[in-house]
Amino acid sequence: GLTAAQLLAQCAVKPEGVVVEINLTIVKRARLPETILKEGDRVEIVRLVGGG
Repeated sequence: GLTAAQLLAQCAVKPEGVVVEINLTIVKRARLPETILKEGDRVEIVRLVGGG
């Protein structure tokens, strides 16, 4: 299956600056390459934005 890191790469999204949530659970950046997505998983990619 596809890993969370591979999904980000396919979407041209760098892991730095985003948070990945799978089925309402945040996945630590270090675990993205080993986190295998399953059919039916709900994936949310949240881009972190700074400002003042």
